[in-house]
Amino acid sequence: MSLAGTADAGFSITVEPSGRAFTVASDETILSAAIRQGIGLPYGCKDGACGSCKCRKLSGTVTLDSHQSKALSADEELAGLILTCRARPTSDVVLESRQVTEAGAFPIRKMPVRVRALTQLSHDVMQIQLQLPAGEPMQFHAGQYIEFILRDGARRSYSMANAPHTLHEPGAGVELHVRHMPGGKFTDHVFGAMKEKEILRVEGPYGSFFLREDSDKPIVLLASGTGFAPIKALIEHMQFKNIVRPAVLYWGGRRPQDLYMDAWLRERTAAMPHLRYVPVVSNATPEDNWTGRTGFVHRAVLEDLPDLSGHQVYACGAPIVVESARRDYVAEAGLPDEEFYADAFTSEADKALP
Repeated sequence: MSLAGTADAGFSITVEPSGRAFTVASDETILSAAIRQGIGLPYGCKDGACGSCKCRKLSGTVTLDSHQSKALSADEELAGLILTCRARPTSDVVLESRQVTEAGAFPIRKMPVRVRALTQLSHDVMQIQLQLPAGEPMQFHAGQYIEFILRDGARRSYSMANAPHTLHEPGAGVELHVRHMPGGKFTDHVFGAMKEKEILRVEGPYGSFFLREDSDKPIVLLASGTGFAPIKALIEHMQFKNIVRPAVLYWGGRRPQDLYMDAWLRERTAAMPHLRYVPVVSNATPEDNWTGRTGFVHRAVLEDLPDLSGHQVYACGAPIVVESARRDYVAEAGLPDEEFYADAFTSEADKALP
């Protein structure tokens, strides 16, 4: 039975090729309705800034809320592409989306958390360990993120830097890597007034960035800055599940100290023979005595792997790095677009761009 016809009833969204269907209420975007109903559509920022939720509209009509042109250009919009995080249906709609999953979408929950520990990993990166409520373990995929709900209702998103199985270890909690953005409402607090035992509110898990385990393709992990956080979770998960697909991590920073868990990675690669690690520094100074790879981290991948047609890529970090990697890997190295999985770290400043 069609659910179209009245605003109160909402409109029906069908996702091809899976054939899954769900209903969008009159006050919802397509993505918010999908998340609410456990439909695994791809997404990242939820704010029209990253483009991760972009997909093709096969039929039907929508209105699009404001969004950034780098996430969805005018030409792409004319070609029938939409951002589900900004699209509100005005009829029944049929979409084409490659990442819809039949299962695996965990329930979104709000909960109080306690700051268990604060550890400064570099001059501008803080590791936060969050203690979850007793008896309420959070279910999530390695690579997903949570949102802090601030007192004024504002939200800040951070990827979880540990794999789900680690929550069962004694004294364990959710690990986050927070970069200081001077003037930032939340990060100024983290690097200034935040204390252990402070109570915060979070909601999650969110995001479609997680390892696709139904493939045996070799993996390229690409991280810039604190984009390493969800990559670290993927590596922990791969070790725990004994996933031995060949994998190589390219981690980029401006200076060597930006690779703030370099020692952890070298220990991990020693224990995981199938995992390689290539650190890349873009702005080393003479006093750094850097003798490793230099330049743009996403280009280092192409120097080593000019043919990516048989790979999967998991990229996380600054939007410019993620966007450049997607464009160049598909255009120059033959990577299938559907094998590029990404989580662009869009800051509040990024989201505020016109």
